Amino acid sequence: MTYQIREKFWSWGDDFKICDNVGRPVFQVKGKAFSWGDKLSFQDMAGQELAFISQKMFSMMPRYEIHRNGQLFAEVVKEFRWFSKEFTLDVPGPNDYTIKGRFWTHDYEFTRGGRVVANVSKEFFSMSDVYGVQIVDGEDDVAILAACIVIDQVLHDGSGSSSVDFD
Repeated sequence: MTYQIREKFWSWGDDFKICDNVGRPVFQVKGKAFSWGDKLSFQDMAGQELAFISQKMFSMMPRYEIHRNGQLFAEVVKEFRWFSKEFTLDVPGPNDYTIKGRFWTHDYEFTRGGRVVANVSKEFFSMSDVYGVQIVDGEDDVAILAACIVIDQVLHDGSGSSSVDFD
């Protein structure tokens, strides 16, 4: 499945719409105004919360938690690497996702178990402020899309973009 996400730079506030490959909205992400750190509700279009994303404050590297049904489900962590930029989507068990690529240009991939399971690219769509997320069947679309939203938040938050290079 391929999804479309409009870059936060061009979106209003911390709200996102995630559309299918033909532009129909399938998910929405709503930010909490005036909160300490990012707090985002990942919802279906009927408003049912599928995941809740919260920024962990006072962490050396950007770190976000993804909650499902009120329980911690996963963490997205910006990893410190000397020669590359990398995030980890840490899910329960040994099946973590490694996220590598050129983040500022939205050209990166998710690998799990040595296999590419999702690609993020602007090449999927001609509009300059939209990037595509192509996910292999059988993967956790909500977790992968939530991680993409987190990466977008890290890139465009004042604290993340001014001090950390993500290309």
